[in-house]
Parts: sequence; structure tokens; C-alpha cells
Amino acid sequence: MDFDMLGLPPRLQANLAALNITAPTPIQTQAIPHAMNGRDVLGLAQTGTGKTAAFGLPLLSALMRMEGRAAPKTARALILAPTRELAKQILENLRAYAEGTHIKTALVVGGQSINAQAQKLTKGTDVLVATPGRLIDLLDRKAVRLDEAKFLVLDEADQMLDLGFIHALRQIAKVLPAERQTMLFSATMPKQMAEIAGAYLTDAVRIEVTPPGKPVERIEQSVHFVEQAHKTGLLITHLDRHRTDAALVFARTKHGAEKLKRQLEDKGFAAASIHGNKSQGQRDRALKSFKEGELTVLVATDVAARGIDIPSVRYVYNYDLPNVPDNYVHRIGRTARAGRDGTAIAYCAPTEMDEFRAIQKVMGRKIEVASGEEWEGEKKPARGGGGRRRGGGGGGNGGGQKPGTTQPRRSRARRGGGRRSQAA
Repeated sequence: MDFDMLGLPPRLQANLAALNITAPTPIQTQAIPHAMNGRDVLGLAQTGTGKTAAFGLPLLSALMRMEGRAAPKTARALILAPTRELAKQILENLRAYAEGTHIKTALVVGGQSINAQAQKLTKGTDVLVATPGRLIDLLDRKAVRLDEAKFLVLDEADQMLDLGFIHALRQIAKVLPAERQTMLFSATMPKQMAEIAGAYLTDAVRIEVTPPGKPVERIEQSVHFVEQAHKTGLLITHLDRHRTDAALVFARTKHGAEKLKRQLEDKGFAAASIHGNKSQGQRDRALKSFKEGELTVLVATDVAARGIDIPSVRYVYNYDLPNVPDNYVHRIGRTARAGRDGTAIAYCAPTEMDEFRAIQKVMGRKIEVASGEEWEGEKKPARGGGGRRRGGGGGGNGGGQKPGTTQPRRSRARRGGGRRSQAA
């Protein structure tokens, strides 16, 4: 199947061809025809499968058929995304698809001047891409109205739940017209998503390209069971094997991400970090440098798990395992994009075994062990660093077990080796 068979306007087809997008992905093949017919759509597909075009192309097609202009301070279509990075990525894609058309787009996210955003909305817009928090701020200021919105898209809706946006979504829903077309896209389907789908969608067609929580088969996954104190040394060893390849490293905390970035810089890596303590300008510059190859390592917290669409990312490292198992799927989904292969490597400390088991349960599969053995009988550290865990989050050389630390089931040296030491 090609895009011509999906009934898209010639202008959109020409723009896709100019972007070297020649064949629709499975989620696009299944979702676009229903969306073009005005149906509500519940789309379940993992990251990197082309969801933006799946909702963006039929949305743009419908807007191109509408006459007149958007009224002042109104938006004809609203797209909600959980993070600034993802919202900006969606806007860039839509603008590329709509090149040469009359479609007007606008972006409202935190970290930028709210007055400038309000000013841009005074003349109205066809497509408004927003994060929930900033949109509510603008609604409170009466800088934008949503009563004329004919289309609503919720992208990465599961992460909106993770980030606590459920209350914000309810506020926004109250000012939207009941008569509208709604599309909800998500990589996973947690239980609370049924409430969202029931509240926002009407007689929706459900499209599930891959089972929720299942990463693409092109991603080679492995885990190293390693003491927390030895993670940095092991990461440096792995990164050193592919210094010219783009690598994304996920840390759990803002402080940990910044500390790890400095340690990598000290070892000669071209690295940057993005997290909640960075301004939007700093985050944008880091992503731009990473995308253009000026940086080869980007250390991030989960703020970036859904907002990075850089096909050159070959490696994803889970330096710290996420507290929410679904976030592991989103993290590793930053690689193997646009049909490419990718490698995802996880480091599991003794205190992270609960998280590791939850990740495998969500995915429904075992992650291949690259080095070490699964930890047994581990307890979470008491407040203040007690419990059976020893050592901090930095330093170390990835070497063998230190005296006095918790032992795995069978003693085994860990220097990034093991039976798959070259997997990284």
C-alpha cells in the first residue's frame, strides 16, 4: 500500500515524497482510513512506529477541506502531548507535512514566554499543539478558546497519566465541544486508560499494531547485574567501544544525570544532559547538538523518553532502571527508529531487582543476561543509605565484587564481560 491509496490530498502526498516518506507504516495503514472517514480512533503502537503521521495526516486533510479561517483566539484542532520535547517534535512534523498549504500551527509549552504565546494565538490557529499545564494557564488568562475545536488528539496518553495530568485533562475536556473527532494514541494500555478512552472517545475503532509494552524485535536487549558503585565504570567501558555512535543514557534523577554527564565529559566524551532543572533553551540546544552529531552521548531523565525522534540513536543505556516499568519500553523505543536496528543495555543493581522483574513482566519476555547473575533476597535500602546496598552512584571500574557487598547467586567477576560482553 502507498499513501495514494489512503486518499490523502495530492499536496500532502507530494510533501511526504519530498521527505522520502514513501510507504505507510502498519499503524498508518490501519488508522488513516478510519480517521479520514471521521471515526474516533484508539491507536496502540509503540514509539517509533509513525503515530504522528497516523493522526497528523488525516487531521491535516480534514483541515484543508474546511473553508474560512480560524476565529480569533480559537483553535480548530488541539493536540495534547505530555512533554515539551514531544510537543515540539509533533509540531515540526506537522509543519513539514503541511508545507505549502494554508494550515496555520501554534505551539504552547512551558519554559517559554506565555505572553508571546498568548499574542500568537490572538489571530487564531488551525492546529494547536500543547502540553496540558501551559494550555490551562492560557485558558485561565482567556488567551485561547477551545469551543470551536473540531478535532482532539491525545498523544502518548499513558505518559500523561504517569505525569499526573489526569486532572488537567478533565479541565480541558470541559471546554471542548461534545461534537468533535477524537484520536487517542498510546504505546501502552494501563488500566486507567480505559477511563480516559471511555470519557473522550465515542464509538472508537481500536487499532493495535503491536501488543502494549512490547518493544520492536529489532532492538537487541541485554542486562548487566552490577553493583551501583560499578555502573559508571561499566558504562564508560561500553561507550568507549563506539565513541562515534549516538548513545542515549537514562538516569533516574536530575542530580544523577548531571553528575554522570560531568563524569563522561571528564573521560573525553562529547556529552550533554537534559532534565527538569534545565531551561527549555538549554534542552533545545542539547537536543539539536545531539541530533547534528556534535554530541555523541546524551544523558537524560524520563523527561526525554517520549520526546526524542533521532534515527541515528544506535544505543540506549538504562543506567538506572525506571520506577515505572512501562517507561522502560518508552526509553528503549528511542532506538531502532525509522526501520533501523538498535541496542538497549540495562544495568541492574541489587536494589533494582523489583523494577527489573516488573519490566520483564510488562514485556512478557526475559531480557538476556550479558554479565553477572540475578540478585536474590535483596532489600530496599533504609532511608539514609542503610540496608544491604553498598556504594554510591558514581566511580567504580566495573570490576569484581568488593568485600562486604551483597553477593549474587554465584560469585562472578563483572568487568563488562560475561558471555555477551561485546553486545554493547
